[in-house]
Amino acid sequence: MHFTLEVLTNTRKFFIKFLEKTTLEDLNTIPQGYNNNMIWNIGHILVTQQLLAYKLSGLPMMISETLISKYMKETKPNGFVSQNEVDEIKSLLLSTIEKTKEDFKNNLFTNFKEYTVSTTGNTLTNIDEAFQFILFHEGIHLGYVMALSRAI
Repeated sequence: MHFTLEVLTNTRKFFIKFLEKTTLEDLNTIPQGYNNNMIWNIGHILVTQQLLAYKLSGLPMMISETLISKYMKETKPNGFVSQNEVDEIKSLLLSTIEKTKEDFKNNLFTNFKEYTVSTTGNTLTNIDEAFQFILFHEGIHLGYVMALSRAI
């Protein structure tokens, strides 16, 4: 599992680079033919990781209910995201993964509630499977962010 969490850390660093090099206007832009923007995709991967790893394990999440309701599955961008919110998401991208690594090392993910993901139809039965799916999910959204970046 160490490798999966390291790849996840490196994937998050790619998202941070996008946040650092992209204007606030571009982060909020929904190009023609798309239904979301770069900042929504980045907020979405943050929220999804917390829901799949922490909520399904019965552990407290490290993000606000406001972020969850705004970026969870089946939501769409709703208004212009401020620089303060972008900065909050950016700061949470690595801090949540570092805390996740620590919590995994300390065996906190012991009570995992089985969950079937809508993307692939697979059922996650333990935290190892959840981390594998989270990595897959973040890779998909990294591809979306890259496509959105080119479409702007």
